[in-house]
Amino acid sequence: MPAPLIQKVDCIRLYVTDLKSGLAFYRDQLGLALIWRTEQAVGLRLPDDETEIVLHAERQVPEIDLKVERAEETATRFEKAGGKVVVPPFDIQIGRCVVVHDPWGNELVLLDSTKGWLETDTEGNVIGNKPL
Repeated sequence: MPAPLIQKVDCIRLYVTDLKSGLAFYRDQLGLALIWRTEQAVGLRLPDDETEIVLHAERQVPEIDLKVERAEETATRFEKAGGKVVVPPFDIQIGRCVVVHDPWGNELVLLDSTKGWLETDTEGNVIGNKPL
């Protein structure tokens, strides 16, 4: 049996009409901790693990992001296993990302953190990347 390709759930991305109201609900009412923010999105930590709920005010489709070791190698292995790459590997702030469909058409976003995790100021604003 091959080594597991997917390491963990990185985040579940949800659409909100605006970030302020999203924070009022998910942070202020449901108690999730703010860990980072940009002008387009905010990341909130689930209390029992490193999975994030990412609120996004642009894309209206929910998304599941799964952490992998390296996006390029994952894309190749995923295709060999019978899946399909629908968006080839591309750069994101923390590393590389690839969008795939499994044999049943389920879309998965697979990402690595080869550039390091987000670094934030005391207000949670993203100011760069933490060194690896």
